[in-house]
Amino acid sequence: MAAAGALVLALSLLASACSSTNSNSSQTTASTSSSSSGSIPASAFSDHTGITKTSVTVGNVSTLTAGLFKGAAVGTEAYADYVNSTGGVNGRKLVVNGYDDNFQGAGNGQATRQSAQQDFALVGGFSIEDSYGATVLATQPGVPAVGESISLTMNKLPNYFSAVPQQPGFQQGVLQYFKKKYPDAIHSLGTLIGDQPSDATSWAGDQYALTKTGYAVIYKSTYGVTQTDFTANVIAMKNAGVKMVLLDQMAENYASAFLKDLTQQNFHPIVLLGAAAYTNNLVQDSGGATAVDGYYLSQAYSLYLGQDAQQVPAVNTFLHWVQVASPGFKPDLFALYGWVSGELFAQALKNAGSNPSRGSVLQALSKVTTFNAQNLIAPTNPAARTISNCYLLANIVNGNFQRLDDPSIQSSTNGFRCDYTFLSPSKAG
Repeated sequence: MAAAGALVLALSLLASACSSTNSNSSQTTASTSSSSSGSIPASAFSDHTGITKTSVTVGNVSTLTAGLFKGAAVGTEAYADYVNSTGGVNGRKLVVNGYDDNFQGAGNGQATRQSAQQDFALVGGFSIEDSYGATVLATQPGVPAVGESISLTMNKLPNYFSAVPQQPGFQQGVLQYFKKKYPDAIHSLGTLIGDQPSDATSWAGDQYALTKTGYAVIYKSTYGVTQTDFTANVIAMKNAGVKMVLLDQMAENYASAFLKDLTQQNFHPIVLLGAAAYTNNLVQDSGGATAVDGYYLSQAYSLYLGQDAQQVPAVNTFLHWVQVASPGFKPDLFALYGWVSGELFAQALKNAGSNPSRGSVLQALSKVTTFNAQNLIAPTNPAARTISNCYLLANIVNGNFQRLDDPSIQSSTNGFRCDYTFLSPSKAG
């Protein structure tokens, strides 16, 4: 698979699961943790691999080939640099060992094995080959791992935790908002879906939520990983009478090409973008502000590229330390994931006490039921691994992303909308 194909595969899956359980509002769903003391090997409570009185070494296994998921490594290192500047965690500095799996399954498995043997935990890595690493971690349930993964096997491991748990589906609040705003358009929806099997699974979650909320899809087509021209799709949508286009799963490089073709065909439907399209390059790559002004964005993260910097102090912190870790690097979704994974691990490490073991950190992770990375993300419940109803709405005005009808940052939901429920086929019936 080409690098571009890997990128869209990863982004589309991650974009399809864009928020998590809100433990601070009436919408909270009580759940039992997927990991408990009983599932942690007794030997893990005496395992101090990779930790000294002054440092804790963690491993980051990512695909760095062609810079594919460099953001995951940068974000993890950035958080380590930040927390070390404050004195570390209970007096211990975080040291990040980086591993490049070279975009190979065997390489991912080998790097995961090496990290598990010498590092205290695995933190913040990202690779579409990590099902191989999951096989390794399944045999070593006493090794903590914190990250984001598109592997179903990895996400089911009792020793694997995510700051943003993944699950197909959609926040019903997003759909209800646009149903009320554009009641005539929801019966004329168009969408484009990647042609990977995983994209079909993600689309099934979206389709379930759309149907439940009264939307009707009148145009649907797939696109390949090498597609750069969407003219035929745009013309077909226009001829079909599409009034609203959902691009929730489409990565920026594809979304910008599609939006450019909309302009060229003088077709201007309502457009709803997802987290994968929220990048520093979208406006420019789409043809400038006039090509994208008025389009909408929904995601379960703050506007972490800088638009929320004045309202959410953690955005400035994130952006500053990313530049410390990698000067000139443009922050992306994977850098955010590396950062919040580092923060979740650090929280568990702190809660594990002055003499932490791998087992006590796993135990601490299993008790983290409220997490929002200082409002960088919608509140989540990593222990229960459930999905939230919370989200953020924005639109593009004069080429800039701006929050749209969201609560105040000082509100009980910290600036996120937490109305209705998260609709998922896995919760049906």
